[in-house]
Amino acid sequence: MDANDLPEIDTLWDYENPEVTELRFKDLISIAKSSDKIYYAELLTQLARSQSLQRKFEEAHHVLDKMQRVTRGSHMPVAEIRYLLERGRTFNSANEKERSLFFFKKAYSKALKSDQDFYAIDAAHMLGIASEQKHQLSWNLKAMELAEKSKDPKATNWLGSLYNNIGWVYHDLKEYRKALELFEKALTWRTNQGNKRGIFIAKWTVGRAYRSLNKIDEALQIQNELLEETLQNNLDPSGFVFEELAECLLIKNESQKAMDYFSKAHEILSKNAWLKVNEPARLERLNRFGK
Repeated sequence: MDANDLPEIDTLWDYENPEVTELRFKDLISIAKSSDKIYYAELLTQLARSQSLQRKFEEAHHVLDKMQRVTRGSHMPVAEIRYLLERGRTFNSANEKERSLFFFKKAYSKALKSDQDFYAIDAAHMLGIASEQKHQLSWNLKAMELAEKSKDPKATNWLGSLYNNIGWVYHDLKEYRKALELFEKALTWRTNQGNKRGIFIAKWTVGRAYRSLNKIDEALQIQNELLEETLQNNLDPSGFVFEELAECLLIKNESQKAMDYFSKAHEILSKNAWLKVNEPARLERLNRFGK
C-alpha cells in the first residue's frame, strides 16, 4: 500500500469487533510511521482504543505513551485531543473514573479552543458517563446542545447516541417518562438515518422504559418484535432481548416461560466482559431465575 492510499482511520472501526479492528490498525503501522507523522499519531490513539475495548489496558497505555513521544514538540491539535480522549477512556474502562476525568476535561477544553465540535462532543459525552451521577445530565446536555448547533455533519451524527445517553441518565434518576421521551427521540433519529443496528437498540430502550413505567404489554410487544426480527434475518440472538422478555413475563406471573428466557439470557450475557466486571449481580439474577 502506498502512503497516498492510507484509508481514513475512523472507517476502519468495527466497534462490535475490536479484535479485528486492532489487526487492521496494526497492518497500517509500518507504512504510516514512515510516511505520515500526523496519521501515525492518530492511528496509535485508535489502536489503543481497540485494545482498551478488549480490556488490554496495559497494552493500551503503552501505545499511548508511544504516541506522546511521537507528538512531542509538534503541533498536532487533533492527534493531541484524540490522545487525551483515549487515555481517559482507558482509565474509565478500567474503572479508574477519577483519573479519566482529568483527561476528558482537558480534551473538551482543547477541542473547544480548536473549533473541533466533533471531539468536544465526544469529550462532553464521556464526561457524562464518567462523572458522578449529579453531574452526568449537565455534561450530556452540553454535548447535545453542541451537536444540535454544530454545522459539522460529523458532529450532528452524535445526536442518536446523545439522546440515548440522556435517556439513560433520566432512567437512572427514575424519571421514566423523560427517559421514554428521549428514547423515542433516539428511535426517530435512528429511523431517519436508516441505521438498522441503531434502530434495533433504540427500539429495545423504548421497550425497557415501558417496563419501568409498568406498561408490560407494550414492553412485551416491542421485545417480541425484536426477537422475531432476529429470527427472520438469521441474526445472532440478543441476550438483552431475552432478558427483557424474561423480566416482563415474570411480572405477569408466567414463571415457566420467564425461566426459559432467563436461561437463554444468562447463556449469552454471561460471556459479556463488561457485564462481568460492572454488573455481576445482574448476571447472578439471570442465572438464579433461569434454573
